[in-house]
Amino acid sequence: MSTSKQNSVYLSAPVNALIEGIYRSTTTIREIREKGNFGLGTFNRLDGEMVVLEGEVFQMKADGNAYPVSDDEQTPFACVTNFTPDTLDEFPEPPGQDLFSLIESIIPSVNMLYAIRVDGTFRQVKTRSVPPQDNYRPLVEVAREQPEFIYKDIEGTMVGFHTPNFLEGVGVPGIHLHFLSSDHTCGGHLLACDPETMTIGIQHIPQLIMGLPMSVDFLTMGFERDTAKDLEEAERA
Repeated sequence: MSTSKQNSVYLSAPVNALIEGIYRSTTTIREIREKGNFGLGTFNRLDGEMVVLEGEVFQMKADGNAYPVSDDEQTPFACVTNFTPDTLDEFPEPPGQDLFSLIESIIPSVNMLYAIRVDGTFRQVKTRSVPPQDNYRPLVEVAREQPEFIYKDIEGTMVGFHTPNFLEGVGVPGIHLHFLSSDHTCGGHLLACDPETMTIGIQHIPQLIMGLPMSVDFLTMGFERDTAKDLEEAERA
């Protein structure tokens, strides 16, 4: 498979900047859209969850609702690619296992990077989002106060990535998904779901491109927090 820029993941910043509480950057949504048409992230001040789907960008705020985003908005962390699935697995009936475990059984190797898209109908979807924050408050503390939402009998799309454990500190290790309803009205960071029918698209991505912020915060940060421990609580709980 080609390792050209067209089949790469672009990270606007390493995720450990968020872990330490660096919630501002000058990276614009316009720049993110130029790098890919599919992905996830957050917004300055950690103001909600981002979904990039078919070139459109949506912001799931702390009220659980989804909003369109202008190109001038800014993000401290976004992860995008141009999505073209290598495989499509259809599940016309409930799969009988947790979605995260199911995806792990489909991907060929946990040591590779993949983009993941799940389209389907769900008996229940549990998500979270976070309200705006000030800089320097660790992500794990913010996540402990996250508003959570449960949507029943809903249709929509999960957007995200599988990142190898050895890239801890760069991306979120394991499977990281955000949800957007098919009518683009609600969503958030996926915590759990109960699928009814769905299709899972997987794209193997052999190349990672990452930006390093030139802000004073990033250049002077000590990066002393336990990345694995904080991410396990902040992203999985």
